[in-house]
Amino acid sequence: MVIGVLALQGAVSEHVALLKRCNVQTKLIKEPADLQGIKGIVLPGGESTTMHKLLVRERLLAPLKNLVQHNFPVFGTCAGLVLLTQPETFNSFDGEVIRNGFGRQRESFESAIEVAGFTDPFPGVFIRAPYLKKVGADVKILATLAANRIVAARQKNILVTAFHPELTLDTRFHELFVNQVVPMSKFVAN
Repeated sequence: MVIGVLALQGAVSEHVALLKRCNVQTKLIKEPADLQGIKGIVLPGGESTTMHKLLVRERLLAPLKNLVQHNFPVFGTCAGLVLLTQPETFNSFDGEVIRNGFGRQRESFESAIEVAGFTDPFPGVFIRAPYLKKVGADVKILATLAANRIVAARQKNILVTAFHPELTLDTRFHELFVNQVVPMSKFVAN
């Protein structure tokens, strides 16, 4: 199994390291031809406006949007979550996102998060993090923080977190993506 990691900007090497710990091969995605042969893709944390501009410049937006809308497995973290919900990018996850929902850079924090299906709390790293204010009926909420701020969820082929699991040593979200989300799809990009 080969999982792509969008490598235009953001926490790319950290995702690659955790996926390798899950015994998965990775491929850096920098141009449309790189999409060939992958079984899923990670959209990393970073800066969503910059990532959108780079997706357009590198001509990756249209082919990625096509894959995502045809049930291709995607794991979006932080900025990746924003990209998946916004009409101007992928518009594929049924949720209303609040950008920088926990505040600016100086309000960044870490929190132990209770996650549905995990026996122990997950060490959430929130850096200028968004959150989901509300989600559609077919979205499974996996974790919330105070005031019902949704910070992890899944909708069919898409897994999202408002925080950065790649900045921890905990592989459970990457394992969830590789072992449950990706196998649901028989689709391989070509």
